Amino acid sequence: MTARIVVDAMGGDNAPGEIVAGALMAVGGLGVEVILVGQPEAIRHEMQGTTEIKGLRIVEAPDVIEMDEHPTEAVKAKPRSSMNVGLALIREGKADAFVTAGNTGAGMAAALLTLGRVKGIGRPALATIFPTGEGRVTMLLDVGANADCRPIHLVQFAYMGAAYMERMFRVASPRVGLLSIGEEDSKGNQLTIEVNQALRASRLNFIGNVEGKDLTRGICDVAVMDGFTGNVVLKTAEGMAEMLFTEIKNAVELTPWNKAAGLVLMSELRKVKRRLDYAEYGGAQLIGVEGIVVIGHGRSNARAVFSAIRAARDAVDNKVLDTLREVAKEIPAKKAQLGLSATDGED
Repeated sequence: MTARIVVDAMGGDNAPGEIVAGALMAVGGLGVEVILVGQPEAIRHEMQGTTEIKGLRIVEAPDVIEMDEHPTEAVKAKPRSSMNVGLALIREGKADAFVTAGNTGAGMAAALLTLGRVKGIGRPALATIFPTGEGRVTMLLDVGANADCRPIHLVQFAYMGAAYMERMFRVASPRVGLLSIGEEDSKGNQLTIEVNQALRASRLNFIGNVEGKDLTRGICDVAVMDGFTGNVVLKTAEGMAEMLFTEIKNAVELTPWNKAAGLVLMSELRKVKRRLDYAEYGGAQLIGVEGIVVIGHGRSNARAVFSAIRAARDAVDNKVLDTLREVAKEIPAKKAQLGLSATDGED
């Protein structure tokens, strides 16, 4: 069955131009049906007069949630925004996944209000794929959905992350790490200490605490953290990658000898840059809501949009949502066994 992917045509710094371009790339290269939601005239303008493209259709949504608007207020005030209309298609069973590069907070709020949570999950998490050494990847979660978390939320993130890596990347018994300020179980704040104890008692392949320096070494398949910490980690990594390649470029252009050496290394450097480029991964999946939702970087270009659509398609094809529903059934029943109070995590 062909995956039906809804794309928010109006979301992002480069909308609708780059969004439409990425959608057209996906229709031609991914074997999906793309539903572009937004203002039809603006979308068709970017299609350069083309009206009929097999595998692509347009659904009207007259309103746009801007990047600087208050997330929840905007979602409630603009029921006919591209985000709300697009997510409603998922809820009504008319599409299989939703992709947006728009206001991240609004995307999360709209998904929660429109789709709701997977039963048994206290809070959804933004999960992203982080490139590590030797061509491997680690899933980081949460990277921004929840600035403040209770212990049960991080335990649930660990279960969801492990299930995702098993289903999507075929990782047997994923190694789960908890981001902290030291490897010892006693290191960290009260939250990480309690979560460490809970994960030690869980069925997961918990390898203990990991430090920030370990994330790029690939020592775990899933790295769990609260959303505040995760967002800082992600933005710092993006900034460091950009600085690194800017410095390399400047060094290569410094002297004729450097330029000559740069020409020899350029092919390999491009491969490395591609692996570290957010555009290759597309965005973060909001796991724990009743639907497949991928939220891309605000400055996503066409390539990033294409990659986000690919990630959404793969999640649909691999039945990730069904897997998360099954995993969620066991977590509430284990609260007492995990040493957490019976009400912890309830909102």
